[in-house]
Amino acid sequence: MSTSNRWTAAVTDHAFPDLRQEEAILRPMGFDFRVGQCRTPEETAAFCADADAILTQWAPITAEVIEGLSRCKIIVRYGIGVDNVDLEAAKRRGIPVVNVPDYAVQEVADHTLALMLGVVRKIPQVVSQVRHGVWEIAPCRPIMGLAGRVLGTAGFGNIARAVIRRAQAFGMKTIAYDPYVPEHVFAEHGVERVDWEGLLGQSDILSPHLPLTEKTRHAINRDAFARMKPEAYLVNTSRGGIVNADDLAEALQEGMIAGAALDVLEVEPILPDSPLLQLDQCLVTSHCAWYSEDSLLLLQKYAALEIARLFEGGRPLHIVNQVEPRPIA
Repeated sequence: MSTSNRWTAAVTDHAFPDLRQEEAILRPMGFDFRVGQCRTPEETAAFCADADAILTQWAPITAEVIEGLSRCKIIVRYGIGVDNVDLEAAKRRGIPVVNVPDYAVQEVADHTLALMLGVVRKIPQVVSQVRHGVWEIAPCRPIMGLAGRVLGTAGFGNIARAVIRRAQAFGMKTIAYDPYVPEHVFAEHGVERVDWEGLLGQSDILSPHLPLTEKTRHAINRDAFARMKPEAYLVNTSRGGIVNADDLAEALQEGMIAGAALDVLEVEPILPDSPLLQLDQCLVTSHCAWYSEDSLLLLQKYAALEIARLFEGGRPLHIVNQVEPRPIA
């Protein structure tokens, strides 16, 4: 650690144009910055061993990495999901893990609706046909209208609610499954609360907005597709591992559902030989739902502010592993 600085912030990896937001917040507090592009647990462990605070985007923060941390007071994930951090290992060490859940709610909701419109209205196919000189409706029939159709969300958090507000503006009926949200909250948003079976069976558009846990991993699988309407569509902008991609490909090939639009996959980037890329009824974007120039700046700013709160004697806003931070000496 620099002799002129009290603490070290280790940025394990990032894909940002620069780190000016973080530096503007943390350097005046006495932080030195160490910036890397770690890809393996071994690289991450060596890079972070004596860091006081860790900012991470995708680097693996495994149990072995966490056990080797000698000074770390906080781990902040750039983004909502914390799949790359071993939460239990951090909890055992008394290190709070913090995410940034509120930086791109509107962007993700916008992208969800864009994917929904794209796959239901068959926009990519229509554009391709026009470019090849085909000026007809027939090749893309049938196309489902949205007014009066049912949008169902698995989960009813901030992003799901933002998606639902947009869908309601299209005249869609909205339903949601979330056992952790009180009944009155659904009513306040004009949403019908349903159970899992009701969600699968009633939705014309199914849009999951869930964290990735052992319980939710592959929750949308062949069994789920079998319970959905054959004219239904799946739109996923939450976590790739929620959907079993092999089962989805088979469901689309067999006509179990009408189509799918995905911004996230369990394996990213998508493999070039993925059957999903060969299906006209499947639309895939490159995990970009979160992105706008505005949200990019907010993500970096909010992540740095969580560290600042802790080292100024406060409590981070979004601790995800139930660890109360220790006072900073």
